[in-house]
Amino acid sequence: MTHMHIVVAGLNYRTAPVSIREKFTFSDADLELALKELKETKSVMECVIVGTCNRTELYVVVDRENLCDHYLRGFIEKWFGVPREQFNKHLYVYENEKAIDHLFRVTSGLDSMVIGETQILGQIRNAFLLSQQLKTTGTLFNTLFKQAVTLAKRAHTETGIGENPVSVSYAAVELGKRIFGSYDHKKVMIIGAGKMSELTVKHLYANGADKVIVVNRTLSRAQELAGKFQGVASSMDKLLYYLEEVDIVISSTGSSEMVLTRDQVAAVLQKRRSRPLFMIDIAVPRDLDSSIGELPNVFLYDIDNLQSIVNNHLQERRKAALVIEDMIVEEMAVFEQWTRTLGVTPLIQALQTKASTIHEETMDSLMKKLPDLDERELKVIRKLTKSIVNQMLRDPVIRLKEMAAEPDGEEALDYFTKIFALEEQLAEQEHAENASRQQEVSESRDRWKEEILTKVSLKPADALAKT
Repeated sequence: MTHMHIVVAGLNYRTAPVSIREKFTFSDADLELALKELKETKSVMECVIVGTCNRTELYVVVDRENLCDHYLRGFIEKWFGVPREQFNKHLYVYENEKAIDHLFRVTSGLDSMVIGETQILGQIRNAFLLSQQLKTTGTLFNTLFKQAVTLAKRAHTETGIGENPVSVSYAAVELGKRIFGSYDHKKVMIIGAGKMSELTVKHLYANGADKVIVVNRTLSRAQELAGKFQGVASSMDKLLYYLEEVDIVISSTGSSEMVLTRDQVAAVLQKRRSRPLFMIDIAVPRDLDSSIGELPNVFLYDIDNLQSIVNNHLQERRKAALVIEDMIVEEMAVFEQWTRTLGVTPLIQALQTKASTIHEETMDSLMKKLPDLDERELKVIRKLTKSIVNQMLRDPVIRLKEMAAEPDGEEALDYFTKIFALEEQLAEQEHAENASRQQEVSESRDRWKEEILTKVSLKPADALAKT
């Protein structure tokens, strides 16, 4: 029986700076070809490539654990044209249990830059589906990746790890939802044109806010930022005018003095007819007088309020992460138990093949010794003797499945092989599987060559003439 090993090799935001990571990214156009070439790499039986802005990872099933590291580094070196000396110190390689644990952690968002983020789940799922479509996955990865995706979905649902926003801009948006319920048809005014303000208004815009007004001392900068949201640009002298009509104010000017005082806002409130005003002061020092928050229908939050919310949410995510860690341990045990039973199928097939061969040889001998038996008598004898064989095999097969699931299952399978002398049948099965696999690889390679030739609009004869 061929022993399979699961390995992951990759670089991520922890092991490599962006200047290194950007050299090892797979474009969408090249990903299919990369998967096919990785699948053809020596010892690789199955493969999935996961590529995001924070990580590039190669997941493989290999038949030679001790050599896979060398072959994977060779693939990376060849595909990206970067000598391994330049990436060796950034590359991590995990095998078997560590590789499975890593996949479960990545898919669940525990290995992400922002713990508990849910985007990676979709990215892993898409990577797996593409590999499955291209037939670069098989028995192990078809089970493992489905289990990882299912685990991540359950983890997000049961712990709610992704529900607590952990960036200042997201926290601001979530606070606004508590006040307005929805941002549909809400107007936003940005005072100043800082990066944090721009990021916050992006989230507001994505959540339904439909008008953006940018007020800034330098009108050209206001026009530049307003243009990104099809908004209105204005100079500071119209600040109080726009304050009458907007629902949300985000301020981040870098000014050393207050941009809005309590008295200015109080005067504007009389014209707003009790409409709530949500104000976010991201500036340090603060742009908005803190006593503005005491006015009726005004909800004022500064950077410390928002950061406090973020810190609380991070704490909640860490608690949820501990629960998910326990879920991962359970799922790893489930996968390990399943893999123990994989060796059963070839053994059962080998036992059935041997029994069938013995039965056929016995029937042939019987027919030679009793040539006068008619067709009906032979049919009855064949049926009865086959029944004896099947009944004799039933209990050993049941016990074999039970033993395979035990911690020492591998040893039990070896004993079973020796007791029933199945080495020859297993060798023949493995030889047939290898021949079939080589045929499949050869046919796939021919198909891929045809696809490449088609894409560059060359006929095979033309292409050969040019080589």
